[in-house]
Amino acid sequence: MYAAKEVPGLGGYVFIMEKKQEILGAIVVNRTGMNEYLAENILVYMAVKTEYRGRGIAQKLIEHTIKYCDGDIAIHVNKDNPVIELFEKQGFKARNIEMRLVR
Repeated sequence: MYAAKEVPGLGGYVFIMEKKQEILGAIVVNRTGMNEYLAENILVYMAVKTEYRGRGIAQKLIEHTIKYCDGDIAIHVNKDNPVIELFEKQGFKARNIEMRLVR
């Protein structure tokens, strides 16, 4: 798994929240190694088990990620995704527009 790679400047982090050995949620962050051009970290995946949503688990995972990671953290989110509000509450701001040629 790329995020678990042990190469300085590359790899990343996987943060998991558990309760009695049951995974409630997880975040995957990749290090970019491109500090001068991009955020040092890209949050590439976040999930919370359906029956545990709305209990603050995603917020706690994001807070832990912010505390643990050095440098800026970016995330790509679809413009209509309600999770945007949660990230804004944690200090994330919309900065760039992605343009994509879809084939």
